Amino acid sequence: MRVIRLVTAGLGLTCLLAGGMPASASSAPPRASAEPAGHPVVWGPCSAQQTELRAAGARCTKVTVPLDYADPGGPTIEIAVSRIAASGAHGKRRGILLSNPGGPGGPGLANTLYLRPALKDAADRYDLIGFDPRFLGESTPVACAPAAPAPPPGPTTTRRAEFDRAVRDARDTARRCQEHGDNARLLPHATSRNVARDMDAIRAALGERRLSYYGVSYGADLGAVYTQMFPRRSDRIVLDSSTDPAATQYQLFQRAGLPLEEALDAWAGWAARHDGTYQLGSTPARVRARVQELLDGAELRPVVVSGVRLTAPVLRLVLRQFIQHEEHDPALASTVHDLVEAAAGRPVEPGPALASMLELLSSPELADSMLGGAVYMCGDSGWPAGGWPKDPETYWRNMESSRVSQPVFGPLVNGMTAPCAFWTSTSREPAPVIGNRVPALMLQARRDNNVPYEGALALHRRLTGSRLLTADIRAHGVFGRGLDGLTPVPCADRAVVDYLRTGTLPAADVTCRRTEVVR
Repeated sequence: MRVIRLVTAGLGLTCLLAGGMPASASSAPPRASAEPAGHPVVWGPCSAQQTELRAAGARCTKVTVPLDYADPGGPTIEIAVSRIAASGAHGKRRGILLSNPGGPGGPGLANTLYLRPALKDAADRYDLIGFDPRFLGESTPVACAPAAPAPPPGPTTTRRAEFDRAVRDARDTARRCQEHGDNARLLPHATSRNVARDMDAIRAALGERRLSYYGVSYGADLGAVYTQMFPRRSDRIVLDSSTDPAATQYQLFQRAGLPLEEALDAWAGWAARHDGTYQLGSTPARVRARVQELLDGAELRPVVVSGVRLTAPVLRLVLRQFIQHEEHDPALASTVHDLVEAAAGRPVEPGPALASMLELLSSPELADSMLGGAVYMCGDSGWPAGGWPKDPETYWRNMESSRVSQPVFGPLVNGMTAPCAFWTSTSREPAPVIGNRVPALMLQARRDNNVPYEGALALHRRLTGSRLLTADIRAHGVFGRGLDGLTPVPCADRAVVDYLRTGTLPAADVTCRRTEVVR
């Protein structure tokens, strides 16, 4: 997926910068209020900013939903929705297909359009519906007060100094967000449950009996939440790269540490075989040692590249972005080479990979995704996005103890990723308890180091009507990888298209072998 989508779907943010079994009582939603009868949706041109939607002939609207579904007659907000009507060229129109790109915090008004090439002729059977989740994008927004200019890192630092900086930033972010404008009234309603309710309100407003759905990463978990809350409204559901519904988001981040280290081992083997090009070491052990030396040094003296000081937490983030996909092994090797040279005091002109990452880290687009992630991570009371310790020292202890077995990525995945320790507007609703027989097609990469494979197995056991397709690759996101210039998994792409076209799930769980991956 595109680099910015990797950030939102993979990390959420960093403090650097689910007709089946009835839902359990704890998951039963308050009564929802759809569009009032006699008020049909009025479609019009999409905003000027939505150039891809406009070029595709999409139409846009706003659907009014309750701010608080427990008070359906109270204040309302608007959800931005887009539609590309089904062509019906390859058969009878099936209904509507929504999607979510992950995050949490990713806007999705154009996301279903983006998926259309991978959907192939199945797309002709659906109205392709995009939407921005509440408080994001063109939906009723929330914004934080501007942050004061942050002083750049100094020439020297320590582990504890960087942690204390992260704590100060998290406390300041929480204050600026919760005290700004009308946010104190809005933020308690920024939850995954309410996004699922908004999806159902979109369905009702469009006059549809059921909805179909594709979600990736957090978007997959959101789809599981929908199947639990609205099992009889769920049609053809595809969940790509999901997590264990019994875990908190913080626990999910922590569980990524070991798979990330294993991915680094695999990359180190690749880099050693290409030592003549990247000069990082002729054995995997030497490559790993070079990376560790880079991080150890940066924990004392940030690495200076193009006049910018990069601390060890930032370097860990950069490593994590590239290590997610095997196809990015050369980019990671080039980046590490540049950083090693810079750390040694040699002049470095960043290569394309590092230059692009530096640009991303300073982009307003990333800052926006961080806000959206914070809103949902701190709004949910538990899975799929919430469940963060309140004591800052918990993060510090976990970061330090993780270094023994996870020296590169432990401090990152155990750190204060979100400002939730200082957030006061967390939902009073319990986290959803997943357990239903809604048919769903699940996809997962066996060596996903972002949302580990065991999490998908756990959700698969809870979704007893699901089938799991496993791709034997290192990746995050399985369907439509060719859209982002990554290696396609044809058997996975076919399975999704066939399911959306026919509604027939595989007879049993499926594994796409490496020999079935186009290279």
